[in-house]
Amino acid sequence: MKDEQDFKPTVLVADDEEKTRRVLKLNLQDRYNVLLAADGKQALSILSQEPVHVVLADLRMPGLSGLDLLEAVKEMGLHIPVIIITAYGTVENAVEAMKQGAYDYILKPIKMDEIEMVIERSINFGALLKENVHLKQELRRLSGYQEIISVNPRIRQLLEVVKQVAPTTATVLIQGESGTGKELFARAVHFLSPRAERPFVEINCGAIPHELLESELFGHERGAFTGAVALKKGKFEVANHGTLFLDEIGELPKELQVKLLRAIEDKRFTRVGGIRPIQTDVRIVAATNRDLKEEVRRGNFREDLYYRLKVVSLQIPPLRERKEDIPLLARHFLKKHEKMAGRPIRDISPEALRILQSYDWFGNVRELENVIMQAMIFVRGELITAADLPQEIVE
Repeated sequence: MKDEQDFKPTVLVADDEEKTRRVLKLNLQDRYNVLLAADGKQALSILSQEPVHVVLADLRMPGLSGLDLLEAVKEMGLHIPVIIITAYGTVENAVEAMKQGAYDYILKPIKMDEIEMVIERSINFGALLKENVHLKQELRRLSGYQEIISVNPRIRQLLEVVKQVAPTTATVLIQGESGTGKELFARAVHFLSPRAERPFVEINCGAIPHELLESELFGHERGAFTGAVALKKGKFEVANHGTLFLDEIGELPKELQVKLLRAIEDKRFTRVGGIRPIQTDVRIVAATNRDLKEEVRRGNFREDLYYRLKVVSLQIPPLRERKEDIPLLARHFLKKHEKMAGRPIRDISPEALRILQSYDWFGNVRELENVIMQAMIFVRGELITAADLPQEIVE
């Protein structure tokens, strides 16, 4: 076993100029374990097999450029700093690389004292980055359900299902009335999954005009239709390697249901006005307040898409069926919105809680939150009483 003092961080040098590779290895090998790649493709092969602490990548390489390599490192989920090496004439490109996530850039001809200083800083930064990712993952593991407040047995059972399904790639269909917290469950599936560091992208299928919905989902090419003045990436493309949350999936037009089914099954799609299929790797979570089985029976929703979405199904109970959660939720919203009130509000009186628990809450958790916020605005003291509740709730 090597002593810690003998440990050398690994630096991967990707440059198509053999002389540059040789010079860098000669000057860096005393302090670092130096791996060499003649192009971006070879660099990717090394990254998939060897632990690397920092990458030095030439901006211009045949096949896979330094920017392509930078993007691939991000796509692989590797939290490794990438330093771009560039000639004087391409400084603008190097600045663009910084915008895309490069740690720094070095100008040719290379000055060894400068590059060693940048490498050392980047290795320290990479260590902090990995520690931060680890802490975030640990925090999610410990408090992944912090927004889902419940003592109800059915909700606790659903949370156990989420815990089991999150590590998989299975599609999830979340059903329940409006305001029951379907989005919170969708986020729990994402943030407890291996995709937690990747995008969580949502789209409300009922809030976008039907004629624009295809473009929102799959993107469009420049000139695809009037007003398409530039290329636009759709939600499928933005959510690549992450989770795509299709809210109000029951509102999706029939003609788009076919295209959605094909995109899910083939893992590829084509932008509006495009001809080139684009590969995609997204985890689909869908939600609806409709009875999709009934919509299938009526012919409003495709049966094949319904079963493709319903690999795992979560049925969220309405608030009127879990009234034991109302005191917990009410006090949670009291804490959540304390800054809005601009003054301390200590608690909710027993009588006010009794009234809240006797109400049927057809707007569910969302309606309860709005009522608590309203009471916080009009309450005179530090305690919300029955007199501070809206009249329709009291009656």
